[in-house]
This record gives sequence, C-alpha cells and structure tokens, in this order.
Amino acid sequence: MKILIVGASGTLGQAVAQHLGQHHDVVTAGRRSGDHRVDLTDDASVHALFQQTGLLDAVIATTGQLHFGPLQDMTAAQFNSGLQDKLLGQVRLALAAQHHLRAGGSITLTSGIVSAQPISDGSNATAVNAGLEGFVRAAACELVARGLRINVVSPTVLQESAVAYAPYFPGFEPAAASRVALAYQRAVEGIQSGQTLTVW
Repeated sequence: MKILIVGASGTLGQAVAQHLGQHHDVVTAGRRSGDHRVDLTDDASVHALFQQTGLLDAVIATTGQLHFGPLQDMTAAQFNSGLQDKLLGQVRLALAAQHHLRAGGSITLTSGIVSAQPISDGSNATAVNAGLEGFVRAAACELVARGLRINVVSPTVLQESAVAYAPYFPGFEPAAASRVALAYQRAVEGIQSGQTLTVW
C-alpha cells in the first residue's frame, strides 16, 4: 500500500511511520519536515499536497494543536485555535483525501482519551477530540457506498511524553507509541469503519 502520514515527525507519527513502513510504501508530510510540506489550516496547501502524492491507498493524520488553559480565563479566540487546527485541519485533510484514494482506501484520524475522560484545563481538547470522533461516525456512513473507510485512533498519553504532561494526566496509564501504532495498522489493514479505536 501507498500510505500518506501527515505529522510523521512527531513522537506518535514517527512510531506509526516506522511500524507501517515495514510492509508499506510510506510517504510523509508536515509543516516543517517530511517528504512534502503541508499546512492543514490552508485549503490550497492541502489540495497541493494531493497533487504531489497522486493516488493513495491510505491517509493518516497524527497531528493537530489544541488550546489548554483554565475555562475561566479562556477566550473564544483561544478556543477557536483548537477548532481550526486539530479539528478542522484533520477534517479538511479527510475531505480532500476521499478524492485521492484508490478503491478500498482508508482515512485514519487522531483524537485522544480526553474525548471521554476530561482533564483540567482541557475543555478545548475534549470538544475537539469528541468532534473528530463524531465526524468519523457520520462520514463512514457516506464513504461506504464508494468503497472507502474512515476511522479515528484515540490514544492515552504516550509514555514518551508522560513526564512533560504528567500534571494534566494524574492516575492515567501511559501507553508506548509503538503500542498505539498498532491501532493505526488495524485501521489501515482491517475492515472496520466509523470506529474510534481506543488505546487506553
């Protein structure tokens, strides 16, 4: 399979690229690194990406910025930053990707455990991740008629970044990025669609 991974330079993205790269042709993209450059907040940039990659068998997003901060101090602009980056960025990628996939192709997005388990200062993260999961459930119903699938992986905090994020995730059990990568393999090589694949 020819698989595009957007966000492959991050901790999770690297693990997914390494794992899938053992058996597939992996193409990477990111804002500042990878085989191609792309800004998921810009329509033209996303469409240009697919003009460069050509037809694909799978598209994976492991990227997206969120706003973390106390609700009492949060502004609508701060909340909107997460909507525009992680939520709409991944949705924008999926909307474009559907037109550049071979029959039987798949799209895999990334949410996170906070969609179901809120954390302090994380109202934006919970809303964005839950929004991605809702989009996937609905999009799968329309993509199935065209022989395409879409899923979302929801990881817990990664072992590799647990120290930095420990104050936000008290009592949460971290997972190794290599273990989370297995869920992306399941999404790409499996048969399910419209699913949230949890690793927590």
